[in-house]
Amino acid sequence: MGVSRRTSVVVATAALLAAGTAVPVQARPAKVAVPQARAAAAADICKNPAEPGEFIRQTPWHQQWFTPERIWALTTGSGVKVAVIDSGTDPAHPQLAGQVSTGYDALRGGPGGDVDCVSHGTAVASIIAAKRLEGIGFQGLAPGVTIVPIRVSEREVDQSGKSKGETITPELFARAIRRAVDSGAQVINMSVTLYIPDESIESAVKYARSKNVVLVAAAGNQHQNGVRPDPVPFPAAYDGVIGVGAIDERGARVTQSQIGSYVDVVAPGGNITAATRLFGHASWTGTSFATPMVSATAALIRSAEPDLSADEVARRIAATADPARGGPVEGYGNGIVNPYRAVTERLTSAPPVAQPPLPDPPHDPAAIARADRWRVFGQVATWGAVGVGVIVLALAMSALLLPYGRRRRWRAARPAEPPAPRVEIDEPEEVFFRVPSSSTPG
Repeated sequence: MGVSRRTSVVVATAALLAAGTAVPVQARPAKVAVPQARAAAAADICKNPAEPGEFIRQTPWHQQWFTPERIWALTTGSGVKVAVIDSGTDPAHPQLAGQVSTGYDALRGGPGGDVDCVSHGTAVASIIAAKRLEGIGFQGLAPGVTIVPIRVSEREVDQSGKSKGETITPELFARAIRRAVDSGAQVINMSVTLYIPDESIESAVKYARSKNVVLVAAAGNQHQNGVRPDPVPFPAAYDGVIGVGAIDERGARVTQSQIGSYVDVVAPGGNITAATRLFGHASWTGTSFATPMVSATAALIRSAEPDLSADEVARRIAATADPARGGPVEGYGNGIVNPYRAVTERLTSAPPVAQPPLPDPPHDPAAIARADRWRVFGQVATWGAVGVGVIVLALAMSALLLPYGRRRRWRAARPAEPPAPRVEIDEPEEVFFRVPSSSTPG
């Protein structure tokens, strides 16, 4: 999700390149029952609803990378609310049923954030909170959290690159942030990018920080490949917001993931499996889908240690990140987010504790004398063994040389005559080209 600018600045969303793109699965999904009320509400609101996907049964690479099962023995994020400011979140998906609140629809100015026309917000929310479904490898990183959907757009990009669908102004986006805070969210996921700073959004960010909320935002997908500096993304660039870049399954930065000081950590964001509206899954790429990996990590920490402040959670995430292929200059920030380390490792600001000196070994004169004697004995034995070896070698050489000397009657051997030198003759040409002599007629 990103932000475009026409006559005035507006918040662009969903499948814009600044946030990420989806690759739908082509095969048709199996029949899944969808509540009639949900289908009717979506039909009334969505002008051009995206199609659901097929259920992808394989375990996605990012889940194999994180192995979140290790964390779920400690925490699943239970009791934590995560606001997803996006295109809405569809609770009709089987893996999100019962985990999505009504939320808020900023487009219509009322309840109803639980409608998603373009699947983008549902995908983001599923990366955080999708439950286990029999026969499906994909699950969210924090399946115990509650998603608070804040719907700010239904804009998407078609095959020609043109965007369509409604969106909101920066002022309404700022209100969406405040609405998320007032809804009790302890973590806010913003897979959005605005490339012009806005005072109302900055003020909303400060309001969220004052309420001890962890803010996580996409670093954007407008990398310029060195042609010129990447545009600065907001709200990722604001103080107190964790900016997230994207890597692929090789650990390399996704090509379009931006580079700048606003990238605090990176997370899997290339070819990510996530849910679509109503049912099924699709493959998605972009910093939009790396961002919920970090939001889920923040939710896991807040569930395991609710007394930590938002700033302490952010520091924990940065400090426990794994080494990446590059550093901040290459767009990797502090490294690759590691949910397990973030939950299990503790940070401290206390000074190092001085360790007591080692005790002196006990002084035993008799033991020292014995050690000295054994050291001297070892030296004598070593040199004795060397001497015996020399004598044995000399006797062996004598046994071999004496018979030879007797046969020679102790005379020196004649030096061998050098072989005759090989002479190469450069024969004259006529040897090879003979000219017959002329005969005299008789």
